[in-house]
Amino acid sequence: MAIKGFGGATLFSAQPNKTAKLLEKVMGLEFIRKEGDFIRFRSSADIGNVIDLKATPTGRGQMGVGTVHHIAWRAIDDNDQLEWQKYVAANGYGVTPVQDRNYFNAIYFKEHGEILFEIATDPPGFAHDESQETMGEQLMLLVQYEQYREQLERRLVPIKVRELD
Repeated sequence: MAIKGFGGATLFSAQPNKTAKLLEKVMGLEFIRKEGDFIRFRSSADIGNVIDLKATPTGRGQMGVGTVHHIAWRAIDDNDQLEWQKYVAANGYGVTPVQDRNYFNAIYFKEHGEILFEIATDPPGFAHDESQETMGEQLMLLVQYEQYREQLERRLVPIKVRELD
């Protein structure tokens, strides 16, 4: 009755061999098999654990409707994320400083196949500035977007939060 997560993702890389190496050797995914023009990897997560990589190089994606900007990976907490930051950098990737995204912290790096990876923390979570009981009743904006609140609220289509049986 509700979306709990994605089954996985399909990656299109400019350098699939290098992306495959990163997925297996750095990110720790398990190679499952190559089938046709796709290579399948699996992570240890319960959901969202299947990554398919197109085996032939593709051009760089264009921003627009239907385009995914990046793929996010999960860090348990800030310490786990800092370990990932050091580990990714030690493996030759330029990784950003920690970015405070209000509901989570994030680091980013572009892998050699031109795919932007994010490693985001679970905490502080979405309930840190509103209660679980009232979540979804009002539009929550990051500080830098508060100045646009009136403009944004005028453009948004109203929604009604429903209770599921």
